[in-house]
Amino acid sequence: MKKIKKFLLGRATIVALAILLQLCWILSFLYGFRMRYSFLNTIIDIIAIFVVLVIVNKRSNPSYKIAWTVLILAIPIVGLLIYFIFGRSELTRRTRKRMEAVNSEMEQEFLDNKELQEALRKKDLSAYSQSKYIRDWAKFPIYHNTTTQYYVSGEEMFPNILQALEEAEHFIFMEYFIVEDGYMFGKILEILKRKAAQGVDVRFIYDDFGCVTTLPAKYYQKMEEYGIQCVRFNPLYPVMSVIMNNRDHRKILVVDGKVGFTGGINLADEYINKVKRFGYWKDTGIRLEGEGVWSFTIMFLEMWCYINRNKELDLKQFQPHKYHPEQFETDGYVQPYADSPLDHETVGENIYMNIINRAKKYVYIFTPYLIPDNEMMIALQNAAKSGIDIRIIMPGIPDKKIVYWMSQSYYEPLIECGVKIYQYNPGFLHAKCFVCDDEIATVGSINMDYRSLYLHFECGVWMYQTKAVFQVKEDILQTIKKSEEINMKFCHKRPAAIRTLQSVMRLFAPLL
Repeated sequence: MKKIKKFLLGRATIVALAILLQLCWILSFLYGFRMRYSFLNTIIDIIAIFVVLVIVNKRSNPSYKIAWTVLILAIPIVGLLIYFIFGRSELTRRTRKRMEAVNSEMEQEFLDNKELQEALRKKDLSAYSQSKYIRDWAKFPIYHNTTTQYYVSGEEMFPNILQALEEAEHFIFMEYFIVEDGYMFGKILEILKRKAAQGVDVRFIYDDFGCVTTLPAKYYQKMEEYGIQCVRFNPLYPVMSVIMNNRDHRKILVVDGKVGFTGGINLADEYINKVKRFGYWKDTGIRLEGEGVWSFTIMFLEMWCYINRNKELDLKQFQPHKYHPEQFETDGYVQPYADSPLDHETVGENIYMNIINRAKKYVYIFTPYLIPDNEMMIALQNAAKSGIDIRIIMPGIPDKKIVYWMSQSYYEPLIECGVKIYQYNPGFLHAKCFVCDDEIATVGSINMDYRSLYLHFECGVWMYQTKAVFQVKEDILQTIKKSEEINMKFCHKRPAAIRTLQSVMRLFAPLL
């Protein structure tokens, strides 16, 4: 009874109901107006056709265009209203301008590392091409003098996070999509409060939408009382807004500019299996130490300055060598990167595509959701047809049934081309990793679905010949042993009702 009451009175329910009421009121008003003035039907139809032409001519994914075209032409009033509120994947012009100004300021702080790029070009032209794409189009440089450590689970990474926080002497930056007021975050918060009291510069960003069911409203005020500078990305209000469609899905932790963490692991108890949700929660993360952490520092400060509407004046105080004048160890080539809905460059997807298209032997993939667009499907199918060993590991127990069914609808055309698909038997797999040919890997926050690839702020680490590359491969191979390989019989035995529902859902997959 308490859980039901908490749900009904929760912030998520109140906001959802408020938006639904607004949507219903606007629709009823428009329909009533249209019934009274019949000429409006013609005007609305003309507007619908005009909007569809605008959508078709946009530089966006074809599947996205088709889904909106079908919805708008089939139900013009509903389709147009939903599109103008939620359909524009980019931020508003004013918001874009503000963030672009911050990004432009921060990008000047990156070193070009031309000598390192040239060394990689001579070593491996394929890897150089992938790295060059990240440098030229995502604007993040490649680094040496950085070591990597991969974690096969949240509970393996958690002690190292606590240790890094305990060792902080100058500053701590944290940016997370989901933060839950439980055991995991309680342990972290205990250290953050103590460090803030000692004079350490502690800054924290959380996504308000991601935390709508896990944190109280205006939780940042409570953090401020502890001496922790805290802001929320995209505050959730009970008002319809296009900006609600964009979320900060990144996971970033930086300590003193020299140690950084990222991956799929949020700050909630299921990520370290303190509580059981959907069986065993399988997730992964990565730790960097060295000059490569600078890119994560810049990512955090860009978001911090955007939210606070200010600019950092002295970025040099956060550089890796500011408090670590000695040379860092070197562990292959490391290139952290971020993806943003601000531009028309789908960095996360293109990095994945570059890995697939340039593979010589194999590509192994961890992903919790498999909702690829047409380009990704073709890349996976063509690679498998060419003899590349493509293996995709998915959850055995879903966290979202509808998304799970939609992901399964892509199994059959992939398996037909030779892609091997596995479902992780012990529970839910939330990891987002690629590994290729014993040389290249990426670990980050980016799912293989439209929302991650087109609408969210995301991040990851591209690596070449680092220790973590082999750790990712070994983890995937061990995980496959605990997984069930999916065959055509599995695809065909799905009930007819489910298969019909999947067909409809695939049409509108870009809108979910």
